[in-house]
Amino acid sequence: NNFEYKIKEKKIKFELIGEKLIIEADQDRIYQVITNILSNAIKYTNKEDKITIKLYKESEYAVCEIIDTGIGISQNELPYIFERFYRVDKSHSREIGGTGLGLAITRSTIAMHHGVIKVFSREGEGTTFSVRVPLSYIP
Repeated sequence: NNFEYKIKEKKIKFELIGEKLIIEADQDRIYQVITNILSNAIKYTNKEDKITIKLYKESEYAVCEIIDTGIGISQNELPYIFERFYRVDKSHSREIGGTGLGLAITRSTIAMHHGVIKVFSREGEGTTFSVRVPLSYIP
């Protein structure tokens, strides 16, 4: 993936905060989840804005939050973003790319791992995706 290039090209400030957490998971599928959410964050974050990834433990869960200060998602659109083929910004579909399947696949993958994905967003302020999956080892 060329995230590093895209982040540099758009001069996005990128921050990774958190601790190492161990989960029992299909590594390739969890990688796909994180790259899909991060890819969307990069697409919909304006030049010189910020993306933060936070990893932390909450009870018996590993939590990964991907927070961007991008364009955000309207409250009317939020209930539909995990539906197959749903596109929030239809006017930019060609130039931004994608099939509208990424978040549907992401949600089913997290459910398969006995987890939950939530989204919080405000238009013009940004979006936070919160992914919770069970920890395999709780110290």
